[in-house]
Amino acid sequence: MRRILTRIADFIRESDKILLLLCVFTSVYGCLAVFSATRHTENLRPVIVQALCIMLGTIAAIVISALDYDRILKLWPLIGIAGLIPVILTFFFGFAPEGTDDKAWLDLGITAFQPSELLKICFLVTFSTHLSRVKPTINKLKTLLPVCLHGAFPVLLIHIQGDDGTALVFAIMVLFMMWAAGVSWKYFAALLVTAAVASPIFYFFILNGDQQARIKAIFDPAADVQGILYQQYRGKIALANGGFWGQGFLKGDLTQVGGVPMGHNDFIFVSIGEEFGFLGCMAVILLLAAVCFRCMRIARICSKDSGKLICVGFFAIIFAQMVINIGMCVQVLPVIGITLPFFSAGGTSLLCLYLGVGLVLNVYMHRNSRTIYLHDDQV
Repeated sequence: MRRILTRIADFIRESDKILLLLCVFTSVYGCLAVFSATRHTENLRPVIVQALCIMLGTIAAIVISALDYDRILKLWPLIGIAGLIPVILTFFFGFAPEGTDDKAWLDLGITAFQPSELLKICFLVTFSTHLSRVKPTINKLKTLLPVCLHGAFPVLLIHIQGDDGTALVFAIMVLFMMWAAGVSWKYFAALLVTAAVASPIFYFFILNGDQQARIKAIFDPAADVQGILYQQYRGKIALANGGFWGQGFLKGDLTQVGGVPMGHNDFIFVSIGEEFGFLGCMAVILLLAAVCFRCMRIARICSKDSGKLICVGFFAIIFAQMVINIGMCVQVLPVIGITLPFFSAGGTSLLCLYLGVGLVLNVYMHRNSRTIYLHDDQV
């Protein structure tokens, strides 16, 4: 009992309580928004799942944070396999829930599971381990090529699966983590030039017709708002309804009748904007920005490269999804099926985000060479 109490005291003293509280508060805000956006369906399942995942995720984050992440990183082959196998299974047993067209989910009977969300967290472990081991020679081609192959693998795998939005998030993770590992700016400049030259090939030969239409519609004032732009058009109306103060919780004209497709999921930002107004939207952005800031702060004070890279990678997940999702909702970017972290409905996404939070908390608690459990020798 004394050992357990000592460990609890160490956690309370050493953990980044601000980060954990930020994530919990953000999730609760999201849970309220999901409740409002789904109330018209008279189905409480989405909000119940969201609430349960907040509780389970918080517990999981605390448990993971109490472990030494060096020990976790030593298990990188098993963690990589654990993240990879469910994704591969979607090619054989995957299904597309209503409102989506990608067979990226597995039916577990009592619930659906999206393996790519788990793969993000597993990739944090495997890629940070790889980068930290080769960092001294990262800019040598014989070192950099295997790193690039490692980073490209989940991007291509998820692209083949059909979920290009998530593939884009993986690509952004790879770039941020490679930059943090010390890859020369010259390689990034070469990548930028290559991407610019190859963009026509990518657009005409890789993107399908629907994806091309979504991109063209963003730049076409005459695009069909009852067709390809319907979701974003309805979202803009909802945001306009909200004004500065919002129409009030449970009072949104479109939110309360399901007037915006996926208003509880991909377009939860729109639902929040209608009911809580500009202030509510700014609260969303500031909360997610605060989570990003805490992750980068922990990366800065951590003494180990692997810990820094875990924090940078998790920051990249939150930052990329936030920018892409909000860009979708305000019709600056095409709709590509990216959820808003901690806000959009989805148990898999929320639980896996808390696994990532646990890793970042773990890095904070073991941020220097000493172990935090000072009393172990005395117990």
